[in-house]
Amino acid sequence: MSHERYSHDVLSAGSRTRSARPVSRPVPAEPGLVVEEVTTGWVGAVLRTEKSGGMHVVVLEDAARRTRTFPLGPGFWIDGEPVELVPANRSTGPVPPSRTASGSRAVAGARARVARGSRIWVEGRHDAELVEKVWGDDLRIEGVVVEGLDGVDNLADALAEFGPSASRRVGVLVDHLVPGSKERRIADDVMRQFPGGRVLILGHPYVDVWQAVRPDRIDLEAWPVIDRGTEWKYGILRELGWPAESQTDVALGWKKILGTVRSYADLEPSLLGRVEELIDFVTAPAP
Repeated sequence: MSHERYSHDVLSAGSRTRSARPVSRPVPAEPGLVVEEVTTGWVGAVLRTEKSGGMHVVVLEDAARRTRTFPLGPGFWIDGEPVELVPANRSTGPVPPSRTASGSRAVAGARARVARGSRIWVEGRHDAELVEKVWGDDLRIEGVVVEGLDGVDNLADALAEFGPSASRRVGVLVDHLVPGSKERRIADDVMRQFPGGRVLILGHPYVDVWQAVRPDRIDLEAWPVIDRGTEWKYGILRELGWPAESQTDVALGWKKILGTVRSYADLEPSLLGRVEELIDFVTAPAP
């Protein structure tokens, strides 16, 4: 899954050579279109258009996956020529996105593939929901099923029951996979039990997959540090000022957080790379 949206440099030499008082031409703000906002010099790909504060705006994402919002209209350049961004024409129905939420090129009309024997396992429901939201389109095309483990303590037993092989690989995504952690010890033990490229265990450094969502999506500069002895998710909810008395509150809190995720740009790179590596692992041809 390659990301080539920035392969063309709209600021390359000659891009600003123009005749006096050029006239902007209208261009639909299709997802994936790369433009420059002339006032700020911001260069980015169109993620989406939306209505905000009574006006239409466009959200652009730059090569570092940062996003900014600008009013639709004149004031943009494409290949050194002035353009006026207008809403995509929807008179014949919704325009399908040119990319999936993971940033992969969308395949119009693609059907889900019959499920492979290989699997991706994640620790729990929240992990599975996040992976589905961002990589779901890609996984259906590839025929990859994501399953929850309800923790990694019984990972070795689950693998023994599954029986991984060259054609039935298992990629495992683990929370808090850092040196010295319980998760790291379990992963190392399991990899010794299942050598030979049948199992791949990767993880991110966060206590919980919630932290893989960029904190600015919920108006934080950084995720709060929760004291030891406090259940992490309940501590986070209290820090956010959200209800934190029951498992229902946890579920509702996660629903709010997940609702802020629109694409891979809303996730931390340390999760993005691990998930894509696991997808590559379970979809690689058997030797």
